[in-house]
Amino acid sequence: MTSRLEALVIDANDPARLAAFWAAMLDRDAAEPEDDGVITLPANEPYTFAIDIEPTRHPKTMRNRMHFDLTSASEEVQQAQVERALSLGASHLDVGQLPDEPHVVLADPEGNEFCVLQAGNRFTAGCGRIGAVECDGTRAVGEFWQAVLDWPLVWDQDDETAIQSPHGGTKIAWGGPPLMDKPPKNRWHLDVRPLHDQASEVARLEALGATRTDIGQGRVSWVVMRDPDGNEFCVLRGAEEA
Repeated sequence: MTSRLEALVIDANDPARLAAFWAAMLDRDAAEPEDDGVITLPANEPYTFAIDIEPTRHPKTMRNRMHFDLTSASEEVQQAQVERALSLGASHLDVGQLPDEPHVVLADPEGNEFCVLQAGNRFTAGCGRIGAVECDGTRAVGEFWQAVLDWPLVWDQDDETAIQSPHGGTKIAWGGPPLMDKPPKNRWHLDVRPLHDQASEVARLEALGATRTDIGQGRVSWVVMRDPDGNEFCVLRGAEEA
């Protein structure tokens, strides 16, 4: 049994503004807000994922452990993406990158870090608009997620790992230790949906090294867990149950 990647979830103090930003940057149409205020940006490219933007009252205080790497087809496209992001409320960000780095580091209107990559980046070639979800994490957590999703390891060198759907699309990558400090709850997390039933999949994930956790979710239909690096993720009801 495995799970499929259902969505990447982003906490936001102003979900409508953040949804409008990423909808424009990714050329996605934002759905109408759900009753709980969640706004979904459906996937519009093969082998990628939806983005769910959900309201939170907690401000961002720490650097995220996950961020997008956006691809560019040319130097002109890279510059146009940067200019578009800035016009939509993004800002330049210094995270210690060198002055001659070919990628551009920005922060979205909520302060979430992301990169606009240079043309010709071989790691994200053919991956689509979101070339990679770059994560702060160990090799062990890369192997964990490889087993969760049954995606092959497409990079495994010097503690750095990456997985990708066997059909292609966005990669998920981990940069290896040392790890950044983690907030009590990450503002970005993954939602996965078991291909069969939730209870069996939760038991499988526990055997792989995940643990259940309580972040104040109360009585909900999903199970909140932490991966081996302590990052939260949610296991939704299984495809057969839903």
